[in-house]
Amino acid sequence: MNVQRVAVLGATGSIGTSSLDVIARHPDRFQATVLSANAQVDALVALCARFRPRHAVVADPARFGELAEGLRAAGLATVPHAGPDALGALAASDEVDTVIAAIVGAAGVASTLAAARAGKRLLLANKESVVLAGALLIEAVARGSGSLIPVDSEHSAIFQCLPHAADDPRGGVRRLLLTASGGPFRGRSRAELATVTPEQACAHPNWSMGRKISVDSASMMNKGLEVIEAHWLFGMPPERIEVVVHPQSVVHSLVDYVDGSVLAQLGAPDMRTAIACALAWPQRVETGVAPLDLAALARLDFEAPDMDAFPCLRLAFQALGAGGAAAAVLNAANEVAVSAFLQRRLRFLDIPDLIAAVLDDLHDAPHTDLEALLDADARARSRAAALIPTLG
Repeated sequence: MNVQRVAVLGATGSIGTSSLDVIARHPDRFQATVLSANAQVDALVALCARFRPRHAVVADPARFGELAEGLRAAGLATVPHAGPDALGALAASDEVDTVIAAIVGAAGVASTLAAARAGKRLLLANKESVVLAGALLIEAVARGSGSLIPVDSEHSAIFQCLPHAADDPRGGVRRLLLTASGGPFRGRSRAELATVTPEQACAHPNWSMGRKISVDSASMMNKGLEVIEAHWLFGMPPERIEVVVHPQSVVHSLVDYVDGSVLAQLGAPDMRTAIACALAWPQRVETGVAPLDLAALARLDFEAPDMDAFPCLRLAFQALGAGGAAAAVLNAANEVAVSAFLQRRLRFLDIPDLIAAVLDDLHDAPHTDLEALLDADARARSRAAALIPTLG
């Protein structure tokens, strides 16, 4: 068996560290040859000391000297690099077979596209690559003749439940059903959300996540972004994608077929399952995740989402239907709004109001190529920042 050479882009984040945990369990199958971080040089050097990659990249060019010195002081032969160009070049290089795209935000789009164009086995955990540039990504994967396997738990579940016959990729699929935990505010009315704090929004009942994605889960924007992703990843029109709230986070998503069958993927809320599935597909490998005890769970609940209390989900469907750069504008405005909420410059209910205002202002943004989409992203961020004082 050939050892799979893996680039972990965003190695110091939660997906990156979970990926490295899986890789470490199977040294006969996987080798981390490229590791990257945004600016956490000390953490990156520590990972290099453990995994001995051939290359390490810090996204911030100003931190190159610090990275080079850290690697030298640790006695490592790992070659230091810095900047987005180096990141994209290594993602597309002969040094790797598989790229785990786990950089958070729009900063991860260029390297993800570079890996796709180079025909890599692309394990996608960077939402923005699909939300911002879904059409470009799918085209790049097709031209590069590589493969794209989602790592996000919901999309991994759908991937596992879909047929994979080349002559019938849709295989009688009627609907994709994305499950949502409902976050920490499930069941609350819009009025009850008026005074929630960042600390409350970040207290997710099931998953351990970063602050930004925790707020997205609380507002249900995270699920809205996943709807947009599902459209591009699986070629499914918006009207055949639905969201169902499932508070136990055990059923990660479902696929409904025209014959009445519904296939679901179940598992403990641990990202190592989806990561290992993507790394080893179509085989399965051990992850350290505890077996699911259905008897202990006793019940699995499902309910419709409340789009009046959580309008971010509705806004995501609207942006997907609008097409063009609307999804890029939605994502950018949301990032600015969430940041302002975490800084206590906006109230929780101001988040969807700000996003809706930016979408109204920039609904006709061009989307011809990545440069145009990034320009729409920048314009949306600028407009959102300008509107904050009018809401907060």
